[in-house]
Amino acid sequence: MVTAKVAPVKRAAPKRKAAIEETPKKLVLESPKSNIDKAIDLIKWVDTPFKLFEVVLLSSVFFFGYFAWDSKVVILNAITNSSKQPELKEIKVLEHVAQMLQKDLEAETVLVHKVVLVVNSRTTLLAYNTKGRDTSLDGYISTVFSKDAARNAAIVAMMNGEVFCDKLTASGKSSEWEQKQGVTYICRGSIPPEVGAFEGYVSVGFTKEPSDLNAVKTRINLAATEMAR
Repeated sequence: MVTAKVAPVKRAAPKRKAAIEETPKKLVLESPKSNIDKAIDLIKWVDTPFKLFEVVLLSSVFFFGYFAWDSKVVILNAITNSSKQPELKEIKVLEHVAQMLQKDLEAETVLVHKVVLVVNSRTTLLAYNTKGRDTSLDGYISTVFSKDAARNAAIVAMMNGEVFCDKLTASGKSSEWEQKQGVTYICRGSIPPEVGAFEGYVSVGFTKEPSDLNAVKTRINLAATEMAR
């Protein structure tokens, strides 16, 4: 029997994968971000109402060129803790305390302001001059922080628990009123006077700088304590 010859099967040689030439990556130099890019990044960061308020408040503050960056900690802490702070007492109590304060310090004027830091608002609750209660400023609303560097400095000092005394600079309706009463020097203290507690403040005006400022500051702090619940 003749065996048929079977032609050997030729195995195809495996095809070599074509070498993929990698194009060398080009070095890309990142250009510094433009002001527009920075603004976009800031907008993306502001994702809560609190961050929005922080940006608006600090932008306003730095626009006037007065506060150091460290002041933002004091301001933001006061805002954060504002809901936990004591409130001002009723007007009748504030009137009595203000009258006694004016009498003890022989001051020309005493003003009491309520503040709401979250909206940068200040409301004048009452004003006293040598003739007694003057209702012309009652309910007058203005800003807590403004372009007045002296007032801004006083606000930050009061947040730190200090009574801030300085020459009067007329920059608004209430300070112009004080000036008309003959005031040239004022001392301002937080209500209540504790550090970080800032629900309002009392402003005491004099015709000249008092000889014993320590006594004045102590008396203002006592009055500020009586004015808070």
